Amino acid sequence: MTHHTPDGTSDLGHAPILSLDNITKTFPGVKALDGVELHLYPGEVTALVGENGAGKSTVVKTLTGIYQPDGGQILLDGRPVHFPTPQDAADAGVTAIHQETVLFDELTVAENVFIGHAPKTHLGLIDTKAMHTKTTEILTSIGAKIDAGEKLKDLGIASRHLVAIARALSVEARVVIMDEPTAALSQTEIEELYDLVATLKAQGKAILFISHKFDEIFRIADRYTVFRDGQFIGVGKMTDIQEADLVQMMVGRAVDQLFPKRHADIGDEVLKVVGYSHPTEFEDINFSLHKGEILGFYGLVGAGRSEFMQSLIGITRPSKGAVRVDGKVRIIRSPADAIKSGIVYVPEDRGRQGTILDMPIFQNVTLPSLTRTSRQGFIQLAEEFALAREYTERLDLRAASLDTNVGALSGGNQQKVVIAKWLATQPKVIILDEPTKGIDIGSKAAVHDFMSELAAQGLSVIMVSSEIPEILGMSDRVIVMREGRMAAELERDDLSPETLVRHAVGISVKGEAA
Repeated sequence: MTHHTPDGTSDLGHAPILSLDNITKTFPGVKALDGVELHLYPGEVTALVGENGAGKSTVVKTLTGIYQPDGGQILLDGRPVHFPTPQDAADAGVTAIHQETVLFDELTVAENVFIGHAPKTHLGLIDTKAMHTKTTEILTSIGAKIDAGEKLKDLGIASRHLVAIARALSVEARVVIMDEPTAALSQTEIEELYDLVATLKAQGKAILFISHKFDEIFRIADRYTVFRDGQFIGVGKMTDIQEADLVQMMVGRAVDQLFPKRHADIGDEVLKVVGYSHPTEFEDINFSLHKGEILGFYGLVGAGRSEFMQSLIGITRPSKGAVRVDGKVRIIRSPADAIKSGIVYVPEDRGRQGTILDMPIFQNVTLPSLTRTSRQGFIQLAEEFALAREYTERLDLRAASLDTNVGALSGGNQQKVVIAKWLATQPKVIILDEPTKGIDIGSKAAVHDFMSELAAQGLSVIMVSSEIPEILGMSDRVIVMREGRMAAELERDDLSPETLVRHAVGISVKGEAA
């Protein structure tokens, strides 16, 4: 493996449009960037690769004028520049397509695209005709067949994403930053995004691509830059590196075992679900879960897995069925009932359902456990901190302090806060819904390791996952769901990618409809 140090020009002789040179950025207690460099070339895609906490988000905010560097230089066409505000970055042609762009349902497509920088008439009024014309030109350039005058609320998810891209391109962009752009897209929409990237490259734009998905990086990136713990590690061409070597650069060690499944003695039955049904989402779900067992739930999108789990913990009501914990029937009408029964749920959407982003870490962790940290109705701050510290340290959560708001953490660390919160309730069963979605490869290994540790300590784990390697690597047993029903129940020795997919889509081993 060759680690490259850029000399300021690409292999084609192009000088970079935008560069970071020895950039540093420090926050209280954390050195987010420590002398990093980055070079973005016209007509090329550079993948910025690193674990959560490597400094990727800080770089994006520095490039777009949200953060100001403490040291080093930003170079535009080889000349030092300063972006005091996001508008200054946009005026220089630097724009970002974020994972979640705020759009406005009651405004038209054109109004969303040009909000904040609409073209004006000579009287200083918004030039609606020019705005619609320019919006149509941008949408056409990215292959989007969307009416500029249509209200945003009438568009589907894929079209909304294209509007967000059009907004980013409405500032005469020379540098386009794509931050986890495929996180909420279907496979068809991802393919369309790849076509868009090819279009932008052909237009000579420099693209910074940030993704946790290695298949995307190796498919569309021309070169890579690796950060680790806020430091620059190396650069190179994608054609010159293997996936395993890139992982080792990211994490500082070889990740030979992403799924560190430990041996756990499977004990007595802890949870039994009998005939669980819902009028529209799922029907006749039956299974048991034992002490120390990791039970995987696999299925395609729409199979009913998350809907079943949310009913199991009292968010929605089943039409029939029974739940037994340690042999006793439990009536679960609310999440509070589930918690009292020893069942907790770590949701897929940790930002909306799993945490309160504007509250500090320690209060998020102790929120369901206030009876343990209170005396005579008064919360004891020292006990709150002690409880939060115990469980965040077990998960190796990285933050300046437990006073840090959860919204300031990376995705992987937010996930650790949610898991810590529910572990602090000392449950019998923990349901992990897509536990590693949207987190980097090193954090995935850490979550998997901790999952195995929990099972080894006797906790019963239900893991809902759409990632076949995760299901194969971590599960003692797997239930495959299809269209709201159990399609198969498989022991670990019977698992294979082909078997899982066949049951998930309804095809038997012989190719006949199941």
